[in-house]
Amino acid sequence: MSATVAAALKKAAVYILGDKKKRGKLVTVVLSAAVGMLLLLCAPAVMLSSLGEVGEEAQVPELHINANDFYSSLDSESRQRLDDIRSAGNDIANAMDEKGVKDQTIKAQLIYMSYFEDVQNFNAESYANLFVVAPNDSDLIAAINSTYGLDIDYDEFVRTYTFVMNSTINAFMFTDTGTKNCADLAAWADNAYISGWGYMNGFIGERNETDRIRYADNAGLVLGYLNYDPMEKVFNSAYSTLVYTEQGGIDTMPEVVGIGVFDGSQHGIYIGNGEVIFSSADCGYVTKEPVSNGSWTSWCTYEGIEYPQEVEDAIESLSGESSSE
Repeated sequence: MSATVAAALKKAAVYILGDKKKRGKLVTVVLSAAVGMLLLLCAPAVMLSSLGEVGEEAQVPELHINANDFYSSLDSESRQRLDDIRSAGNDIANAMDEKGVKDQTIKAQLIYMSYFEDVQNFNAESYANLFVVAPNDSDLIAAINSTYGLDIDYDEFVRTYTFVMNSTINAFMFTDTGTKNCADLAAWADNAYISGWGYMNGFIGERNETDRIRYADNAGLVLGYLNYDPMEKVFNSAYSTLVYTEQGGIDTMPEVVGIGVFDGSQHGIYIGNGEVIFSSADCGYVTKEPVSNGSWTSWCTYEGIEYPQEVEDAIESLSGESSSE
């Protein structure tokens, strides 16, 4: 390994592991010390966004570590072991997609990278099945531990997963990257909640340069989705103001994920199962609650978002009722 890369990794270790109690052990060393450090420190920016590709543009922003430079600095054995990790990552991504749990791909890859060093005869399809049947993450970790003879600590997993998810934007959550649609808006909101986004005025999901945490204000949670380009993986400025239309009372809202809910001052995004996610100034972060627990009074649609026919029919029905009164 070159002295420059080694120095950068040492700097990264101080930066990331400085608060062990808060962050816990991020990732166990799964390769040699050098490659293990790469996975530990660079996974969010370099590995997890595309385990099947080490591109020239992939960098750890704080350290300016170029993935190709790092890869070139490794010896042949370490390269092979890293290639094996990348190959397994691709297999996992394909299996998760085939099983209909594509949005959990990063989670599956992270668990594999962190804990599966000694697992023999790994099968990505069988592994993906565990994500299909698990009703929640706690049961998932228990099932993985039982199936593979591991001892993953659930709280440690949560800390690690939240940290990694906050460091990236889950490219696997989108069902249609060519449109801005309500299903993906709901996935965007759920991802912000899972990733521990904070509340900060004027933010739409980008990371704060000071603490490297992602933030969004209330309207910014929706604006972030509208402005995010999942192909280029950057935020643009196509939408500066959230334009919405209140369509009816909350009791008339169709059961469609991605519909907006409104209480007269703040917006939430309906994610199904009677739950809404919103960025709360009072809490200071993106939070989730039952629709019935809040003061939500109406449902709304947003300019720039495509909705299914069921929503259009509901709007037409409400419009007809209003005209007949």
